[in-house]
Amino acid sequence: MYRFKPELRIPGPVPVPTEVLGRMSQPMINHRGKIFKDVFPQVLARLQPLFGTKNPIFMVTGSGTAGMETAVANLVAPDTPVLCLVGGFFGRRWAEICQAYRAKLHVLEFPWGSGIDADQVGDYLKQYPEIEVIFMVHNESSTAVLNDVEAVARARGRSEALLVVDAVSSLGGTPVEMDAWGVDVVVSASQKCLMTPPGTAFIAVSPKAKEFMAKNESGRYYFDLRKYEQFLEKGETPFTPNINNVFALDKALEMLETEGFANVFARHRLMRDMMRAGAKALGLELVVEDKDASPTVTAVKYPEADAFRARIRDTYGVEFAGGQGPFANQIFRVGHMGYATPLDVLTALAVLEIDQKKFGCAVEAAEQVLDRS
Repeated sequence: MYRFKPELRIPGPVPVPTEVLGRMSQPMINHRGKIFKDVFPQVLARLQPLFGTKNPIFMVTGSGTAGMETAVANLVAPDTPVLCLVGGFFGRRWAEICQAYRAKLHVLEFPWGSGIDADQVGDYLKQYPEIEVIFMVHNESSTAVLNDVEAVARARGRSEALLVVDAVSSLGGTPVEMDAWGVDVVVSASQKCLMTPPGTAFIAVSPKAKEFMAKNESGRYYFDLRKYEQFLEKGETPFTPNINNVFALDKALEMLETEGFANVFARHRLMRDMMRAGAKALGLELVVEDKDASPTVTAVKYPEADAFRARIRDTYGVEFAGGQGPFANQIFRVGHMGYATPLDVLTALAVLEIDQKKFGCAVEAAEQVLDRS
């Protein structure tokens, strides 16, 4: 028997609600049969308010990176001029995928832990007006930065460049307004704020992006969104989907809809503010300033962070995430997204207090934030 119940506090995959797990346990069905065809299109349509779009949502069986590669595969041919905005591990991933598709790659670097400067993006586009596609990350979970997508979209000015956004760790935890912001492609995935297991990626495409994709002559097969569009008209996917995740998402969306999306977003902001207040009360330095702080994950500077995380995990069963890239072993990250509540934040802070032998201050600071809410 375990001495403790493992507590997963990483920025995905997240704990999955019991109700969602129960929905997944039904007998396997035919993915070309009536039951699936009745449920699948409705589930995708219910994602539209979270994407902030009237555009159709497509599902690809795979991780969030599969969704990112789907976007690149459909938009990028050899020598397509693209701009990748890199301020963390996942911004860099956009650049690596574009490079794999032999794009003419432009990279605009920003300090890890700071938000993307939209003015710099606008200036760069004036300098390189040939750029056709911009790739960026909404919530850079490697650094705990929430980037201002709307500001970047406005900064395009007269540029006709498409804007493609990785919303894997933001969608469902903070507003995403694809249509209102003028975003052309949004990618997300199941294992973060949507409270379901890994294995499904989602992608929404604007009419402008769809026209651009139709002209792209690069080779693609599994990731060809034209196939997904054709099969969605029949309530199907072109290839065998992750059937259980569709039913899991059906239940998870029901839970989010019952809470109300505005309340869901408020809960994530509250958990962010509680975590940040508690960390500051312990004298720990946060990676990100308040103005750029993510509502779904908090990053904290900590020397020899990996040894600290191992100690916390082995002693208390609480799992924090480590740093990536230049932050490796320099920070730890606390996920507070999806199936998480203020009590989970208090648990994480209590463990930090115990480890540092500074009792009461972090939890009290977080409780004050909770009381004011």
